[in-house]
Amino acid sequence: MSNTQASYLQNNDGTASKAITSFSVKVLLCDTSRYLVPMYQRNYAWGEGEINQLIQDVLDFQQSKPNQTYYIGTLVVFERKDGSFEVIDGQQRFTTLTLLAFALKRLSCTNKSTVDMGWYYAANLNFESRPKSSDTFASLIQGVALEHLKTDDYNLDVVNGFLLLEKGLLALGDKLEVFCEYLFEKVEIVRVSVPKDTDLNHYFEVMNNRGEQLEKHEVVKARLMSVLNEITDPDEREQSTQLLSKVWDATANMERYVQYGFSPEERHLIFGKDDWGQFTPRCYTDLAVSIDEATTQNSEFTKTISLTLNEILAKPPQSSSSADVTLTPERFNSVINFSNFLLHVLRVITKQDIALDDKRLLEQFDAYLKENSNYKVNAVKEFVFALLKCKYLFDQFIIKREFSDGTNKWSLKRLHFYNKDSQSYINTFNDNDDLESEEGFEGNNRQILMLLSALHVSTPTLVYKHWLNGALFHLFNMDEITPRLYLQKLEHLARQFVYGRFLSESPSDYFQMIYQNERYFTFDLSNQSAMARLHYGVIENNLVFNYLDYLLWCDSVQNKKDDVINQFEFTFRSSVEHFYPQHPLDGHRVLAEADLHRFGNLCLISHSKNSKLSNVQPTAKRDHFKAAIADKSIDTLKLYEMIKLMNTANEWTETQIAEHEQRMLMVFVNDSKKELDDE
Repeated sequence: MSNTQASYLQNNDGTASKAITSFSVKVLLCDTSRYLVPMYQRNYAWGEGEINQLIQDVLDFQQSKPNQTYYIGTLVVFERKDGSFEVIDGQQRFTTLTLLAFALKRLSCTNKSTVDMGWYYAANLNFESRPKSSDTFASLIQGVALEHLKTDDYNLDVVNGFLLLEKGLLALGDKLEVFCEYLFEKVEIVRVSVPKDTDLNHYFEVMNNRGEQLEKHEVVKARLMSVLNEITDPDEREQSTQLLSKVWDATANMERYVQYGFSPEERHLIFGKDDWGQFTPRCYTDLAVSIDEATTQNSEFTKTISLTLNEILAKPPQSSSSADVTLTPERFNSVINFSNFLLHVLRVITKQDIALDDKRLLEQFDAYLKENSNYKVNAVKEFVFALLKCKYLFDQFIIKREFSDGTNKWSLKRLHFYNKDSQSYINTFNDNDDLESEEGFEGNNRQILMLLSALHVSTPTLVYKHWLNGALFHLFNMDEITPRLYLQKLEHLARQFVYGRFLSESPSDYFQMIYQNERYFTFDLSNQSAMARLHYGVIENNLVFNYLDYLLWCDSVQNKKDDVINQFEFTFRSSVEHFYPQHPLDGHRVLAEADLHRFGNLCLISHSKNSKLSNVQPTAKRDHFKAAIADKSIDTLKLYEMIKLMNTANEWTETQIAEHEQRMLMVFVNDSKKELDDE
């Protein structure tokens, strides 16, 4: 077991206490000290994104630097008079690590894992004045069946965290044992103890009002700027540094369309005169010329104006465009943040396997500048141009969450200029033809939006959004972006992910699929290794479910069959539900695992519904969704197909499970053949 390292501070009473102690994860979890989450702390709130990212962060570091220590963060505590530690900051991470130990211990007991957890006996973390959370912890460590914990008597967020960790650990497959060895021995967390005489009220006031630290992307900007400052010609140096600042500031707000980072004159020159929905520069030089031209126009316009003081006071200056007031407030929510977006741009222009995780942002840009050390200035200019182009492509052709008129929904829109007094957001495609139905359920814009949202909800984390990288890569390299070509590229990308990775006996690497166009095989029902990847607990990514829903939606819309399907929208449904329950109530029979866990009995629903419906019979689940279906709404289309089949058969048994599975798998088989048939 690793040793701890500590430094000491002097309290006002003359005693010494450990101020900073570095623990390995194993030592922290085995620490005999008692840790308490006080009442003033918020409830456990980590979901799929945070949990998957924690696992991925550790896995990445372990694979790249297996012999180095990885610091996972800090745990700020206050030592009480009874010797227990009140957790001030870091409780979400500490709770997750504890739940991870619970999950591993349970997997070991059920022979689903060979990781030795004999060293872990009891949790040293508890919750003050929160009996539900404490009871949930106690039940999980005791191995109480999970179906008994999905009630209002327990903390369902904690149970969900446990299930997500169990799923994430099982997804590691044969990497699990090495991962755990590294996690427990090489990953460390730093415990920071505030002095015993600390005024906690004052401490929290300082914590809540502290200034923000310099963000990583600001450090990247400074490093790029330092390269441009090496330019010897003073005019070129000034022009280049100003252009970098202008592009950086225009692109850094991911919630705002990039056009609003420029003056109206610049918008007309860069994004199309009287349009604002094009991207006219072909290279960095074109971009620099456009900015200079706009500056010249502004200067000449300013010189022609000569007003007396009385005239100025009589007519105050107006906004350069009335639309700036009405459209610039952020009504869109981005699917990614700026730091991670920078890595996508870097990967697109280098065509190298850049890690799409902003914790490695500085490392990746340092490598980029080092690799281009003989022509660093040109490398920076190339990146500046690519950054602006990629942000334009992102704004025009990648979905966002739009908040408008009291509602929020997925949107795929571009900014359009009508005149100096009128600009608006319109559908990226099909805005002037009759392909888009009045309700907006048909047409190219809707179909592309549906596929993009299916890809996004399957990978909700900010890091490693390979679908986004693939979309940007294809968009960046298209001579002309048409809806038909863009949709073909996106569908090919989705097929690569589903058939080339998630349902393949030899899963492909994302980078090779996107940048080397690695082929995938037709989905083969006779391939037992591929079929095994569809069983419960083994499915790598929810895109398997969501892409199937997309295909079902496409088929229905083309044939105008069903409004429930036509009006379907993708949402964040992360729980894989057994339609016939694993642990049925009221003495109902238990299915054999071979039938219970097969794809035909599985569907995606929300975590809250999974908790409520987990153990009830299919008939009760069907009744629960009746009202939603009457309102033309359903969680997922695969679930809708299951309910319709059950209505026809008046039961849900092994027969219906097999029949439904065969129908769904044939959808995959036929889709996986499409591009092969077209060649």
